[in-house]
Amino acid sequence: MTNDRDIIARLRERIPTFKCKLGCHDCCGPVTASSEEMLRLPVKSNAEHDAALEELNCVHLGPNGCEVYDERPLICRLFGTTPKMACPNDCAPETMVDSDIEDQVHYYIATTRQVLV
Repeated sequence: MTNDRDIIARLRERIPTFKCKLGCHDCCGPVTASSEEMLRLPVKSNAEHDAALEELNCVHLGPNGCEVYDERPLICRLFGTTPKMACPNDCAPETMVDSDIEDQVHYYIATTRQVLV
């Protein structure tokens, strides 16, 4: 049996990366993540969560962009790598994510307990 940590690691390896436009955070709204993914992120206060939600931002979005970029959840990694979740600024990896991997990410999200980041 494969645990969530192994599934996340395997999916992360298979989602291509790309450079965002400097200062862009168009994809950084409120998202959900699995409990396993949340363990990788710093804990934020209720006040920090409330302030971010008021602006429809992610609580980990700072003045210079994502403060947890290396540990960002799968849904954040998927953004911009598939035509279904295209970057509004036309940024993309050289090769888009394989549709089977995209489906596996969505399946993982749909079948695990998700919490608001």
